[in-house]
Amino acid sequence: MTEPVSTSIEHHFGTLQDPRIDRCKRHELLDIITIAMCAVLCGADDWTEVEGFGTAKLPWFRTFLTLPHGIPSHDTFGRVFARLDPAQFEACFLRWVRSLADVLPGTIIAVDGKESRRSHDRRLGKAAITMVSAWAADNHLVLGQVAVDSKSNEITAIPELLQALSLKGCIVTIDAAGCQTDIAQQIIAQGGDYVLALKDNQPTLAADVTLLFQDCHQSRPGSYQADHARTIEKGHGRIETRDCWTIADPAVLAPLRRSEAWAGLHSVIEVRAERQLPDERTVATRYYLSSLPGKADQALRATRTHWQVENSLHWVLDVAFREDDSRVRVDNAPENFAILRRLALNLLKQDKSLKIGIKGKRKAAGWDEAYLLRLLAPLLH
Repeated sequence: MTEPVSTSIEHHFGTLQDPRIDRCKRHELLDIITIAMCAVLCGADDWTEVEGFGTAKLPWFRTFLTLPHGIPSHDTFGRVFARLDPAQFEACFLRWVRSLADVLPGTIIAVDGKESRRSHDRRLGKAAITMVSAWAADNHLVLGQVAVDSKSNEITAIPELLQALSLKGCIVTIDAAGCQTDIAQQIIAQGGDYVLALKDNQPTLAADVTLLFQDCHQSRPGSYQADHARTIEKGHGRIETRDCWTIADPAVLAPLRRSEAWAGLHSVIEVRAERQLPDERTVATRYYLSSLPGKADQALRATRTHWQVENSLHWVLDVAFREDDSRVRVDNAPENFAILRRLALNLLKQDKSLKIGIKGKRKAAGWDEAYLLRLLAPLLH
């Protein structure tokens, strides 16, 4: 038998505190963590499937794990992850992500929340968990995530998530839930820039910005120093036109009510998106506050890139990982399983060798150990 080897899993996750008492430790904690990581990567969506994958791959796992008592049962996986401290697990995840890729200045970090709908337990009065994630669009990486407290909302989770990230030189985009003066202040203090969606949660300022752009469009050309950018895309039977205007004149922004409360506020943004279908036309207008200098092409890129967190993260978690169907519910297990999914997604997103979707890659990893090892390279070396 090949001797077990030290891996970067041990380096990045070895600080996890084992929640079990000594007499109940028949299996090594890192063995449990590693098997679960591999199983979720290869298509397992609950603890029974994690055990089944481990049992099927026992000879392979023995090449690099100790496994003194074989593969743990699904109950053991469930109990350990239910008790494992998610904050510690998340901290280990963050250390690993930092080692995986550099987040360069100018990177757009989209922050958004997603509810795991089936993670609720009505019998125990437990609500479904919501995870707020940070998505690095250029790197195609989940940089981190924090669970929203059941008695709170995303406003309290976002600062905690941002605090764990390196934001220097990055552009942070957040939807209206995070359009808060304290969050803007934190991003600036951490060396980043922000683009915050402005809606009814800031009704006074939203009304002022809306009227400002209406006046800008209705006034004679040159009355306002507004920058403009446009993109037009055609495909799948539709034409999508996006127009973006930015106003960054301090004399124009100063009269906006409570504008002084927003740290680093340098520009306001209007984006008008028009979608033309053969038998339908829709127009949506959105407004934003930003610390960016007011270049419309940069603002348009940032606002549009934000939606990658929906298409490249949330949608993939639902379709390829069936996150909304997950019935993992006990104690900390839902949050910890969510971290496992995002870890697996990062590994799958980094692989460019197969030109197939994430769901297909999960299956391929389960079928082909050579491909699985290629995916696991960032964790095993």
